[in-house]
Amino acid sequence: MIAGTPVLDLDDVASLEAADSGGSLRSAASGGAQVRATAAAVGEDALRRLTDLRPRSLVMVSGAGRAARAAAMLIAALGERASLPVVPATSIPPWVGPLDVILVAADDAGDPRLAEAIDRALRRGAEVIVAAPDEGPLRAVAAGRATMLPPRVPVLDHNRLLRYLAVGMAVLSAIDPGRIGPLVPNLDRLADLLDAEALRDGPQNEAFHNPAKTLATRMQERRIVLAGDSPAATELAAHAAEVLLVTAGQVAASSNLAEAVAAHASMVESAGVGAPGYDPLFHDEELDGPAPVDKVRVFVMSADAEQVAARRRLAIFGAGSGLVDADLVNVDVEVMSAGPSDQSESAPEGRGGELEQLAVLALRLEMAAAYLRLLGSRPATTPGNYDGGHY
Repeated sequence: MIAGTPVLDLDDVASLEAADSGGSLRSAASGGAQVRATAAAVGEDALRRLTDLRPRSLVMVSGAGRAARAAAMLIAALGERASLPVVPATSIPPWVGPLDVILVAADDAGDPRLAEAIDRALRRGAEVIVAAPDEGPLRAVAAGRATMLPPRVPVLDHNRLLRYLAVGMAVLSAIDPGRIGPLVPNLDRLADLLDAEALRDGPQNEAFHNPAKTLATRMQERRIVLAGDSPAATELAAHAAEVLLVTAGQVAASSNLAEAVAAHASMVESAGVGAPGYDPLFHDEELDGPAPVDKVRVFVMSADAEQVAARRRLAIFGAGSGLVDADLVNVDVEVMSAGPSDQSESAPEGRGGELEQLAVLALRLEMAAAYLRLLGSRPATTPGNYDGGHY
């Protein structure tokens, strides 16, 4: 076998499904189901207490992990355009009162800090929504006094970003329908887009036509930098780095695009330090084995309508003797046009809004991490409680 050849063939569907004993592919593909479950809860009037409320502020109190990342993405994408302050927090600020809405989101129903935050907000008369498992201390303190939005679709811990994004978008739309409502995607349309992406990224599709498999193969045996060309895309890059670490044991750095560009010279120097005489022109990996360097690949997340600026800045990575290169990770217009035509008002024709595109990319990156894990034939483990089965 040539050095560097993957143990598993990504186009061997039977082997993929057999190797994925932990259900990581199915979990990563369940983003659409999570969003649709949130849409169903909203359709059942779970947020009726927010109708015509017109609060002074929305405070997003998050536990660690995906809940905090989703809050940061929502604020980065929508915070400046909301008609009320949207405040991230880890506890209840001292000024919270009856005029405020509190969204508490977490995976741990036994977190005493969040239970205290719910109790304090309720005692001050604030309207409280809890997106957490309906059990344990959180259930006890919120029972009958707060709106509960428990998870309905079991997934692995690191695949819950899209659920929290959907909950945040639903709450923002309910309390700020005039400004935020037209900017966020319809949850049912978003679920359809995510399901379509999961089908494209499924194990039955060959790598040539499969964006997630393509990402996984491009990430293999590289030092990875994940960058975003906007504040919200940078938050997605950080989430992707976390998922790669947890799912595949792959260490990746995350930054914004400007920082990645500024670090280009340092990356080239670092990649070539082990082989000062290396010349990619005269090195054939099939004959000579893996290159004696630590090549770096930069993956740039982008939801920019034009993407001209991002591509222009990526051109710098073409230099450096092939030690550092870059890929633009974006969503094709055809992908965003596959669903119903009720786009947000801020979106260019056929492309969808920033949150829609970033949600699709989140699912793609999570599936790529699952494939990267399978490429190394790592033993499956299942953090958290997951019984969603195989893909």
